[in-house]
Amino acid sequence: MAARGGGDSDGGGGGAGRALPPHSPSGAVLQTVEMHTGGEPLRIIPRLEAAERAAAAGLSLLSLRREVAARHDHVRRALMHEPRGHAGMYGAVVVRGGAAAEGAHLAALFLHCAGYSAMCGHAVMALGRFALDYGLVPAPTCPETAVRLRCPCGPVTAFVPWDGHRSGNPVRFHSVPAFAAATDLAIDVPGHGKVVVDIGYGGTFYAFLSAEQLGLDVCSSKTRDLVSAASAVTEAVKKQFKLHHPESEDLAFLYGTILTDGKDAFSEEPTTNICVFADEQVDRSPTGSGVTARIALQYHKGLIQLEQSRTFQSSATGSLFTGKATKFGNYNAVIVEVSGEAFYTGTATFTVEEEDPLKHGFCLK
Repeated sequence: MAARGGGDSDGGGGGAGRALPPHSPSGAVLQTVEMHTGGEPLRIIPRLEAAERAAAAGLSLLSLRREVAARHDHVRRALMHEPRGHAGMYGAVVVRGGAAAEGAHLAALFLHCAGYSAMCGHAVMALGRFALDYGLVPAPTCPETAVRLRCPCGPVTAFVPWDGHRSGNPVRFHSVPAFAAATDLAIDVPGHGKVVVDIGYGGTFYAFLSAEQLGLDVCSSKTRDLVSAASAVTEAVKKQFKLHHPESEDLAFLYGTILTDGKDAFSEEPTTNICVFADEQVDRSPTGSGVTARIALQYHKGLIQLEQSRTFQSSATGSLFTGKATKFGNYNAVIVEVSGEAFYTGTATFTVEEEDPLKHGFCLK
């Protein structure tokens, strides 16, 4: 499966038995596998030939991310934006071979409506299943197979049930080293006054605070109100706090804000949150990288012990992820295992007509 130029046998003109609708012979035919994890969509592009050529030429995954953003962003816009996508769409470009995927079964670039992420936990769980079912792992083992993925933030491993014929659930993954970047940080949020946030890293950075600080309830307030408040926090943190990542400044950006029910201390009961990331995009799942960062913060603050499993619930869909921490050597960081369920929803073939003024998509908010 590829994102490629070309058309059907009659070059996009008329004819009986046409496999594709009329489209430009030089335009892209974009074939995808559709999945969701906890309700959050994942539109997988199994091959993007331009990305694989760049990877074969020796580009690292972070460099490849910059290259695709600079030269091939029309692919992201065409598939994430309307009319083919929607405001909550999420995607992944699979990259096989080359420097980008060195030492892994596959590498992945993560796409959303505003750009590119460094990590995506819900995508990793879905890609783990995809890698087995589409033959990217040469010799899968029963009852579980380890799938090595390289993400822009670093290597992660998914562990996927395998019955000898097809993948299953639940899927779990081990994160990159996760850590607390700041705790009890006072931030002045226009329209809300002073709030106290924690900032955690789980492959990307998030700000965390209880919705109550903003006069809201994460379970019962209107989604629009939660989105507006979380976005205001994100913008305020960006202006008032300088992020740093020990390995690459390409990773030193605040991806979004996660509003919680305030139940950070360990409990057998689920704790509920909603993640608002990128340009006011709402994660339908509990957010895999967000769970990673939140577990790291809870461990750092002494609210959870190593190997103590917690359950996280999405206020958007009610879907559940679990997470637990293990120590990362002698560093002030942890490796977090996150578990959830990913499902296939279909496949799609998208075409482009060059004369279409909206061929590369649009955003309506």
